[in-house]
Amino acid sequence: MEFKDYYAVMGVAPDATQDEIKRAYRQLARKYHPDVSKEPDAELRFKALGEAYAVLKDLEKRAAYDQLGSDWQPGPDFQPPHGRRGDAAFSNDEFNDLFESIYGRGPSQGREEGAGFHARGQDHHAQVLIDLEDAYTGATRSISVQTPEVDERGRVHLRRHTLKVTIPKGVRAGQHIRLVGQGMPGMGQGPAGDLYLEVAFNPHPHYRVDQRDVYFDLRIAPWEAALGTQVEVPTPGGRVELSVPADARAGRKLRLKGRGIPGPVAGDFYAVLQIVVPPADSEASRAFYTGMAGQFAAFDPRSTAGA
Repeated sequence: MEFKDYYAVMGVAPDATQDEIKRAYRQLARKYHPDVSKEPDAELRFKALGEAYAVLKDLEKRAAYDQLGSDWQPGPDFQPPHGRRGDAAFSNDEFNDLFESIYGRGPSQGREEGAGFHARGQDHHAQVLIDLEDAYTGATRSISVQTPEVDERGRVHLRRHTLKVTIPKGVRAGQHIRLVGQGMPGMGQGPAGDLYLEVAFNPHPHYRVDQRDVYFDLRIAPWEAALGTQVEVPTPGGRVELSVPADARAGRKLRLKGRGIPGPVAGDFYAVLQIVVPPADSEASRAFYTGMAGQFAAFDPRSTAGA
């Protein structure tokens, strides 16, 4: 996608303040709005202007645009709807201002003359990686986040800061933790937005997770599978004694009810049997396997697979 210089589109300098960007947009929108402009390329210019303003008016998008430069990838080209409804990405107050600047009055009534502009800050979304064991016990983690800020000269930059996050017991992957007031600051006397952290688990060397259920590959010897046995199984909540029934097959799942991730309805823990065959790496072991082959000469392991 071809790089678009949004500052040039709006006729402002790269260090323009947010107020300067807003004023430039209102002036150019009034000039190129298709309903009032006589310019032959008014509609194309109005669309380009809307696309540029949608990025530069948003502190987070503007900071990313400034940082990435020609690598900026806004996705599909911005397409504001035709007609008099304006850009659907704008707030009601921005739409009212634009409507009034073009048509002489706003479509909504009741705004106090000279009243200050107040708006709630935007919410932020990020991901927090935790260990599976944290979901069993709860934990406290420190995370580093970057927040767009406007300095005293009106320039946008990213500020990195650290937050302490309480991971509640029973949290699962995909769940969101809300940190009130940790999003973008509000405008005027508007409150700050919130930060939403989506929980994801770090890869675990032993366990797999599906919703609240936890899976573990339990390795057993052939004679344990044939005769049955008692084994001690490690779970994220502690070690548990488990009975392996006789004549067990590889892939069979043995369930420990309620031993998955805690919650209003706790998940289950599944031990998935994996039969491990000892190596024939000595004369004695090879002789043993030869004897076993004679003992079970009538046994065909592929007969149930249609081979």
